[in-house]
Amino acid sequence: MLAAVGPRLKQLRQQRQCTLAALSEATGISVSTLSRLESGQRKPSLELLLPIAHAHQVPLDELVGAPPIGDPRVRMKPVRRGDMTIVPLTQQPGGLQAYKMLIGASRSKPDLRTHEGYEWLYVLSGKLRLMLAEHDVVLKVGEAAEFDTRVPHWFGSTGEGPVEILSLFGPQGERMHVRAKPRGRE
Repeated sequence: MLAAVGPRLKQLRQQRQCTLAALSEATGISVSTLSRLESGQRKPSLELLLPIAHAHQVPLDELVGAPPIGDPRVRMKPVRRGDMTIVPLTQQPGGLQAYKMLIGASRSKPDLRTHEGYEWLYVLSGKLRLMLAEHDVVLKVGEAAEFDTRVPHWFGSTGEGPVEILSLFGPQGERMHVRAKPRGRE
């Protein structure tokens, strides 16, 4: 990629009918350095490319031939897990992950689990039952919750009907769940 920068710089300068001397004056870079950049005898650096991009009024990406930005839309591929449909809303692995979840009314029996990470939930429709350690709460449309997923937790429908939520997982949020027994129960 760097080898193609020199010829690209020369082509751009010639298209704009600019001499090495004129570009040198506009950038403060010596004519000999500009010539060596164009011929590939000098490696391009940000210190050299930024003033050249500014002089030609082009983005730096154009000088280095960065690939064009692709279609940003996420191609959603729903995953079915029992009475729950999980729709990934992020494409990049690792880091923050976003999901839309559709949870059926039959997923109403608590089964507390733990895993590494941090989670944020937002209710789009229906009522969400969230159990977090000794807390047992019902979230309604427009309500949100956030918690450390190392604390035993479970969420699902209240049993009155389906619930639709947005979920964000922290860096390690997609690790496998591990069963956790609630306190005081054997």
